[in-house]
Amino acid sequence: MSNKPLSNDTYSNELAVYVNQEKAAVDLAHMVGKLLFEKSIELVLFRNHLADTRITEILRLHKYAAEVVGKPISVFHSAELATELYSMDIAPAKIDIGKLASEWAISREHFNSQREFLEDKLQNFTEEGKDMEPRDVVLFGFGRIGRLAARELVRQAGSGQQLRLRAIVTREDDDLSIKKRAALFENDSVHGRFKGTVDVDYENKCLIVNGQRIYMIAAKDPSAVDYTAYGINDALLIDNTGVFKDREALSVHLKAKGISKVLLTAPGKEVPNIVYGINHRDLDIESETIFSAASCTTNAISPILKTVFDAFGIEKGHIETVHAYTNDQNLLDNMHKKSRRGRSAAVNMVITETGAGKAVTKVIPALVDKLTSNAVRVPTPNGSLAIIHVYTDKATTVEEVNATVRKAALDGDLVNQIFYSISEELVSSDIVGNDCCSVYDSQATIVSKDGKGIVLYVWYDNEFGYTKQVIRLAKYVAKVRRSMYY
Repeated sequence: MSNKPLSNDTYSNELAVYVNQEKAAVDLAHMVGKLLFEKSIELVLFRNHLADTRITEILRLHKYAAEVVGKPISVFHSAELATELYSMDIAPAKIDIGKLASEWAISREHFNSQREFLEDKLQNFTEEGKDMEPRDVVLFGFGRIGRLAARELVRQAGSGQQLRLRAIVTREDDDLSIKKRAALFENDSVHGRFKGTVDVDYENKCLIVNGQRIYMIAAKDPSAVDYTAYGINDALLIDNTGVFKDREALSVHLKAKGISKVLLTAPGKEVPNIVYGINHRDLDIESETIFSAASCTTNAISPILKTVFDAFGIEKGHIETVHAYTNDQNLLDNMHKKSRRGRSAAVNMVITETGAGKAVTKVIPALVDKLTSNAVRVPTPNGSLAIIHVYTDKATTVEEVNATVRKAALDGDLVNQIFYSISEELVSSDIVGNDCCSVYDSQATIVSKDGKGIVLYVWYDNEFGYTKQVIRLAKYVAKVRRSMYY
């Protein structure tokens, strides 16, 4: 390898190429905003959000996409296609501009123009969803998941928004309580400061977030709240409290005026437990009124287990979760109803039970009686890891397993659920903020000599990754999901 320094001309030329890429990324970012707020068309790049994304991050995402997908991805094509999309009459939709850019690069000789190409790819997007009415949402509880759900609902607001956050229900609504909850919403030690505006209207007991008025309602009896008095009707209530977990308890929400459906952000009893992308199509959303989004761990492991089971079969297995500590643990040693959880979460690894192994069988019934599970809580505030050890019916290799998961992450029903990581340096903090519920660590995959013992490492943001699944399910049960091109 030569150590000869680059000439000034070479340096200038390489810098000029990068600057031109930055200009294209600026153009793309501009069109991302116009499409989102003027036409309710959300652009992503292989599942990664482009709205409110830095220019350098847009360029990095293009580089990652090219490496994982193995297809040419050009930021210039992305910007040009986004500009052409803006000029078209397309119904509200979620469109992967990276997928379109790679397809355009491969097939451009078959089309006379980018417009003709887009019309061919999006021919069903001109009518579907144009008349879709947004659905009111109430958040019951405002803890870790509730506040992230609020952020995400506000972020997605725009022309033709699908879900409208109208109210948040907590125990108190005095001025001090509202002020503190606003501060917790705006500032988060894990996920950072909210990138928007937050004002408090104490007189009307409201938060005004990015111009959206959200009522703060106090309630001791969930059934007694009259949401219609706040202009809220036919609403989906998302219960984040963890207090109500079975059908009878959750049914009290349906007695409140203005509520028509309930979604629980925890495993539920006697109600459908749903991992969006796996079994959501089994739902009877017309007659069912109460749903559960299962647990963060169940959402993390189900997509990978489903992918492996479909490809190789599973004889038996064990799941060990290395889970970030949660609010139910003690900061310092103290009494706790659960064994070991009373010891300080900040300085101990704590063995505890998890129902994920059993819960996943509600989502994938073919795995009944085939899985065991346990958990270790560790001194990390967010970012967890599931270690999946299964014995398969069919012998395989590391390369074959990784290729199978990679394909599922890029094409099919699980592209929103699985993020395929190629990093050799991946650690827990790296996955904080990832909106996929399963981050598959391809560099860590192990296969036994006989090809039937597989160990898979699946990371997950147990807060945000799970919240995104909750929002996906909420849109589905509220019947406001847009057309998607992935």
